Parts: sequence; structure tokens; C-alpha cells
Amino acid sequence: MIVIDPSKGGINSGVIGNGIIEKEFNLLISQYIYDRLKELGADVKIIRTTDEYISDEDRANNILNAYGNNSKVVALSNRLGSSDSGVEIIYALRNKDTLAKSINNNLEDAGLSVSKYYQRRREGDTSKDYYDIQNDTGVIETIIVNYGNVNNSTDANNIKNNYKKYAEAVIKSLANYQGIPYSLNGASSNTYTVKSGDSLYSIANKFNTTVDNLKKENNLSSNNLSIGQILVIPTAKEEIVSQTYVVQSGDSLYKIAQKFNTTVNELKKLNNLSSNLLQIGQVLTISGKTDIEPSDNIYIVKSGDSLYQIALKYNTTVNEIKSLNNLTSNLLSIGQKLKIPSSSSSNEYLIYTVKSGDSLYQIALKYNTTVNEIKSLNNLTSNSLSIGQKLKIPSSSTSNEYLIYTVKSGDSLYQIALKYNTTVNEIKSLNNLTSNLLSIGQQLKIPN
Repeated sequence: MIVIDPSKGGINSGVIGNGIIEKEFNLLISQYIYDRLKELGADVKIIRTTDEYISDEDRANNILNAYGNNSKVVALSNRLGSSDSGVEIIYALRNKDTLAKSINNNLEDAGLSVSKYYQRRREGDTSKDYYDIQNDTGVIETIIVNYGNVNNSTDANNIKNNYKKYAEAVIKSLANYQGIPYSLNGASSNTYTVKSGDSLYSIANKFNTTVDNLKKENNLSSNNLSIGQILVIPTAKEEIVSQTYVVQSGDSLYKIAQKFNTTVNELKKLNNLSSNLLQIGQVLTISGKTDIEPSDNIYIVKSGDSLYQIALKYNTTVNEIKSLNNLTSNLLSIGQKLKIPSSSSSNEYLIYTVKSGDSLYQIALKYNTTVNEIKSLNNLTSNSLSIGQKLKIPSSSTSNEYLIYTVKSGDSLYQIALKYNTTVNEIKSLNNLTSNLLSIGQQLKIPN
């Protein structure tokens, strides 16, 4: 009997740094651990599956209510830190170090350097655990794993790129401790456990990839491997069996067939069309395979993907991906193509308000850009404009309006004001800010 606790949630975001939001990561790794334990046949429950706030008292009660106050129950609380303490495993005063030591060893084998595993006592009353979730969960064996410091770039990269490997290490410990047979069978097909005699070359051959791809995927600096080490296998080219297309003004079946490397007859057959007539807004299913691979600019959604995972992989934010792709929710579909913000792209653009008599051509001339650049930046499908419409203008141009700046990790109002030769008060006034607090991904108007 195992209870998984994704710490934080809702209004309690936890620690934030290097593009990582604790509450989202905690849920991500907890959901993975939960799903894998279910595959292994474990009796397991999870405290939250959505972004919801749970008080410390309710969290402890939910753990107690899962299977009752039973010493055979193990509760795992997944967390991140923001201090220099690094990776930590904390076990309750009432428990032995057996499980904590096992998690420590398996995480070390997976390549994660653990600072320490230990018990922490409450200041002022050393008979009690420091953390309420351990102090208030009866005789349940409640263990906390802190996977690293989000403000440390090395820890952050490990958290982003290797969370499945670390999750498997914890899963293996929990399974062995609770007497559940552990194997990677049924796990994600892109993991492999190193055996005696393995080399990166032999593994690359086995999975039809390259040594360089294996090293890049697993952040390896050498070709050395250790028995039991878990490797993530690079995903091969994505195959899209079908996808959808929304008919736009000027489209024809012939044009769409050319665009997707198929034929008019295949489109008609797949969509049960009896004629070549189309309607604007009509949704067509597109048949055929594509050779598009995940890249720095386009990503193909796979089974199990979430916006948060993709944002972590490409060192961006959920909001940036949603904004770039005009998404109104976090829901994804397998085979969906997402534009990924380029790491080299600017976080700035200009905002222009359309006035009476304006045209895209005039605006492009005024700001020394092109109609196509404006249309691309604003996802416009036609040249039509409406008075009062807000347009993003490439930031290389000069404007009488204002700049838009997207807040990055480590930014402060003072730094931004210095960069743009303005003042903190001017930025606060233009953005109606009542404090100096900023959040990653927040968009600020900058006096130009």
C-alpha cells in the first residue's frame, strides 16, 4: 500500500527557478511514479491529479484516509528545493533508514548525487518531526524526497532532463521495499537498464540510434556505463498516421493535397467527400506519414506528453508555448504539431494599435518590416484589419508605442529598467503594478 503526495499545488506554486515551477514538477513525477506502480501491480493512491491547493492538514488527513493509520503503508512526498542543500531524502523519526538508504543508492546509481538522507527534528520540540506531513500521519512510513535546487543550473538541468530516470530509481526502491516484483517491462519503451557487457555502441545498435544521441539524451560526458544504470533511449522519427486541417479562405482540395504530400482522392476518401467543394472552417482529416522530427522549432506531441514536460525539455514555459500556438487550454492530442519558442529568439516585440485607414502594407513600411513578418508574428491568415486591433511588430523597428518584455528567471524591475533606460516607477505605472514582484512569463509594457 503506497500513497503518492505531489507537494504544493494551486495557489501554492512552491519554489520557482530556471523555468521550473515546483507544483507542476511534483505532479509530473508523482503521476509517473503512480502510473508505473500501477503497472507493476501495486496498491497505490495519489493525493492530487490536478493543480489544486490542499492545506497541510488536509494533505496529512488524505494520506491517513487512503488506507487508514497503518504502519505497512508508505507515503512518498515529492518536492523540490531552493537552497544549497541539494538532493535530500528525509525519513520520519518513527522509522528506520532502510527505505531512505535504498532510494539514496538507487538515485546514485541513476546518476543523481544525493547530499544526504536523514531525519529532521522540530526546533523547540526534538521529539517531533520537523515536517508536518511526517509528524501528522500517524504510524504511516512517510518519506520525503527533494530532487534538487531549482536555482542551481546543474540541478535544474537534471530535473528537466532526467526526471524519468530518477522516478524509476524511486519506483524500484518502493517496489522492492513493499515486496512488489520490479521490472521495466511495461515502462516507457524509451528506457533501458544497463547489463553486464553493455556498451554505448552495442546499446545504440540495439535501438537503431547513435552513441552521440544516447549521450546527448542522457547528459553523459563520457562513454562509461554502470550495471543497473537506466538510460533514456532517443525517440525515433515520429510517424503521424493522421492529423487534422482547418480549411481557410482560398483553399482547395488540390492545394491541401499538395501541402500534405497526399492526393485529392485520398482526402475525399478519408473524409467521405462526394465532391471537391469545401467550406471555410471545415475540419479535414489528413492521411499519410510525415518525416517531421521534434526540433528546436516544431515538436510532435507523443502519448503521455504534457505542456509542462515539453516546456521543461525545451527550456521554455507553458505560457510561452500556449501563446505561440494560440492554445486556450493545456489539452494536447497525439500527433499535434507545436511551435517551440527558439532559445535564441528575442523576448521583445512592439505593440501597434490599428487606426482608421491603416493597412498591413502601410504599417510594414512604417516599421521597416514586411507584411509577411507581421502576419506570421500575429498568426494572421488574411490582410484584413480592424480599428483598435493590437498587432505585434518585430522589435527591430522603431515605434511610438511601447515594447512588450517577457519576464525571465532572475529578472527584477530594476534590471529591466536599467536595460531599457527607464525607471522602475515608469514600468510600474505603465503596467499598473502595486509591488515589485514579478513572475516568469509575465509580460510587461516598457516605455519606448
